Amino acid sequence: MTGKGYESNPILDKLPKHLIQYIKPQNYETYTPINQAVWRYVMRKNVAYLSKVAHKSYLEGLRKTGISIDNIPNMYGMNRILKDLGWAAVAVDGFIPPAAFMEFQAYNVLVIASDIRQLENIAYTPAPDIIHEGAGHAPIIGNPEYSAYLRRFGEIGCKAISSAKDFELYEAVRHLSIIKEAKGTALEEIEKAEKHIEFLQENMGEPSEMALIRNLHWWTVEYGLIGTVEDPKIYGAGLLSSIGESQWCMTDKVKKLPYSIDAARTSFDITKPQPQLFVTPDFAFLSQVLEDFANTMALRRGGLSGLQKLITSKELGTIELSTGLQVSGNFETLIEHDGKPIYFQTKGKSALAFREKELVGQDINQHETGFGSPIGRLKGINIPIEEMSPRDLKAYKIYEGEVVSLDFTGGINVTGKIVTGTRNLQGRIILITFENCKVTHNGKILFESNNELYNMAIGEEIVSAYHGPADLKSFDLLDHTLSTGSLSNDNTNLSELESYYKLIRDFREGKNTIISRTKVFQEIQLKYPSDWLLPIEIYELAEKSGDKVLTNSIKIHLETIKQKQPNLGRLIDDGLELASPEPKTTA
Repeated sequence: MTGKGYESNPILDKLPKHLIQYIKPQNYETYTPINQAVWRYVMRKNVAYLSKVAHKSYLEGLRKTGISIDNIPNMYGMNRILKDLGWAAVAVDGFIPPAAFMEFQAYNVLVIASDIRQLENIAYTPAPDIIHEGAGHAPIIGNPEYSAYLRRFGEIGCKAISSAKDFELYEAVRHLSIIKEAKGTALEEIEKAEKHIEFLQENMGEPSEMALIRNLHWWTVEYGLIGTVEDPKIYGAGLLSSIGESQWCMTDKVKKLPYSIDAARTSFDITKPQPQLFVTPDFAFLSQVLEDFANTMALRRGGLSGLQKLITSKELGTIELSTGLQVSGNFETLIEHDGKPIYFQTKGKSALAFREKELVGQDINQHETGFGSPIGRLKGINIPIEEMSPRDLKAYKIYEGEVVSLDFTGGINVTGKIVTGTRNLQGRIILITFENCKVTHNGKILFESNNELYNMAIGEEIVSAYHGPADLKSFDLLDHTLSTGSLSNDNTNLSELESYYKLIRDFREGKNTIISRTKVFQEIQLKYPSDWLLPIEIYELAEKSGDKVLTNSIKIHLETIKQKQPNLGRLIDDGLELASPEPKTTA
């Protein structure tokens, strides 16, 4: 099935609408010959080097996922192969919110930024691009244990509660990635953006759950090592896709630490090389640490702290009560007593659900201005309402048609006429509906109904609190507008330099073998004396054919470039080294 600019499949068909909004067409035809050359250089270099230092799953994964050294992967082709691994891939709009990124993982969908780094950022870019996502993330999911970890991480990570500062940092990093990859951005603007990120990172305060779990993600999925501290192998996508960092991380200048839950408290700076990395003994251990971390989250602990986290986040979230009743909305205030929440209040549109399914008549139209309710036990009664049998409820006059005054521990009082009760599938009462109702706390009115009904949630305690709604269908979550992206080239109007790259590419692929490689090199030397990548591609072809005159001319030219731009020295030397012998290729 095709729609909305991407080709769907059974895995993608299960994605909710609020994730589909981030998907954008790959537009494969907009990749220029220079883009393809950048991909090929990085992949040739990485495969040659990583075959020695990456986890064995890397090369196996390249074969399994159908990722080629010579061509930027086509998302449609990747999907046909990934489906056999139980996964799918989509092109997305650069940096997307962390919760959305992780939720894609929960659906076994690999998100790939379809843009590709510019030639000047060939060694590393902070922006997500197809080299990082496709050549970094995709190969390792061929390992079943790691694949299960990635999916589980997505399930737990998308429930982590954020803070307002997290969103500010996300916006700042997204801005930096865009301007760094945009042609013609002034160095001063990039430095200003980097300093702003530095300032935000130094003033985050107590890290939120999302900040902590993003640290775990960074030190495993992005920058993870596996094996022993003395002899680690690479599996993190950030390392697998970065020529510079994959080599740097193997030196003694980067400290290697045994991976543990302590990594959650180790922050990272996306703009700089990492001073230390964590080594997991195996992929199964990653899941063990993840579950240990999940046990610290409001998702599993609930309580007063969980509710407070939701209030601080100012984002749409959910609490689940001990009856299983779920309340979703923007939590605004709470009242506590003896370290426990006894009343909560949301602001704006709210909805009630049970087992992630919205309750009939309890949608955002019914609760358009918010939802508040007491929680806990009735004063002087040892048995909570949720545990009362029908006889108990009748004895305490909690019964349809009765006018009652319910005093809760902590000073909350609910007075009104009971209209009806709502029970869950196990028969436990989860909601009581009143008319002519007044809710007070130590005499202060919290709610007073005129003609509308009042729904009181039933639950002795909050057992879970997490980011997002219980039922995704309850709220309109469509708020993302796709950017135009940096891939705006039209291959029908290539620049002269791009045309030269295409000539050499066509020659290598056997599409046009009558051109003179020497003449193309001379034109590049004359018109584009600072370009180093195309001369290396020509050198590779000349080396294969044994044209010593041409290879020597290219070497002399590249030495001149190295003298003028020493920062290109390593890239040029590596490129020449790759030309002979021929590196191994994947299927």
